[in-house]
Amino acid sequence: MKLMFASDIHGSLYYGEKTVEKYREEKADKLILLGDLLYHGPRNDLPKGYEPKGVITLLNGIKNEILAVRGNCEAEVDQMVLEFPVMAEYMIMYIENRMLFITHGHIFNTSNPPMLKSGDILIHGHTHVQAMEDFGNNNIYINPGSVAIPKNGNKPSYMIYENGIFTIKDFDGNSIMERAIL
Repeated sequence: MKLMFASDIHGSLYYGEKTVEKYREEKADKLILLGDLLYHGPRNDLPKGYEPKGVITLLNGIKNEILAVRGNCEAEVDQMVLEFPVMAEYMIMYIENRMLFITHGHIFNTSNPPMLKSGDILIHGHTHVQAMEDFGNNNIYINPGSVAIPKNGNKPSYMIYENGIFTIKDFDGNSIMERAIL
């Protein structure tokens, strides 16, 4: 199975379209969105192409291909306009005999980790900063960065999981970071 992870669209139709375009080019089986889909948030500048209504239409057009978790900028009104669930605080997946705890990062993160056993992987967005690092009890923290409002000098990015390897990429398709979990 090939998975694509993207976080922090923040209402940018420009980067939302780039994300969906990469999802199709990558031929991923599912697009996993790590929250903050429509609103830019009070601490962020407006992202390029800020058009939340366009992002709604774009994402609803592929609703059967999306799994999503709630970001700190999501509200119940967002669920009223999005045709796929966006209000779960986290989701759990299992790959390669490891649990993936997938969340936005504003509640569960490396400073406040969920209950993880040795070898489990925490994946979240929220910080807008790419990361692949060890923490805790033989755990791995992975953050694909932000597609629309990257921080700390990062480029807009997304992540692919395939054949036991997580790869963070920029929108030109260049590999930024890679981590094998086998």
